Amino acid sequence: MRVIAGKARSLRLKTVPGLGTRPTTDRIKETLFNMLQPLLADGRFLDLFAGSGGIGIEALSRGAAQAVFVERERQALRCIEENLTFTRLKDQAQVLGMDVFRALRQLEGQPPFSCIFMDPPYGQDLEKQVLEYLSSSALADENSLIVVEADISTDFSYLESLHMTIERRKEYKTNVHLFIRKIQE
Repeated sequence: MRVIAGKARSLRLKTVPGLGTRPTTDRIKETLFNMLQPLLADGRFLDLFAGSGGIGIEALSRGAAQAVFVERERQALRCIEENLTFTRLKDQAQVLGMDVFRALRQLEGQPPFSCIFMDPPYGQDLEKQVLEYLSSSALADENSLIVVEADISTDFSYLESLHMTIERRKEYKTNVHLFIRKIQE
């Protein structure tokens, strides 16, 4: 896995050994960031279930002013810290080694994020729980883009009840990226 573009371009990132994380492939990451690029310039990026930190690091490399990484697994946290040091992006990063919901509560009171990315473990409804939280949180507003990476069969029919809408859906072989925004009330 490597940084695709920007100031840390071509630098190889460490990944967490084993099957506990699913690093986003370079090809999918490139497609994703071609869609996200307009949001990154001096924006704030939140990487939930960050794994090795590759998505948030890519955002920083491409111009995000700040990225917050949330990951609870110790081995993954070490990987994020090493990758941030190696890419020289540590000064623009905040790493929270805790449960996602605890981190979200801790971040309350900060300005909304430009982009919130999450790639939770599949089949545990964590994306739904995070979206339910964000639906009433000031961490995301109608200008924030929430990107969910999920198994292709994941049900998102509940979004309207959360006053959210799918702006775009990008399918791959086994997973999907959903681009979600809050509906202005």
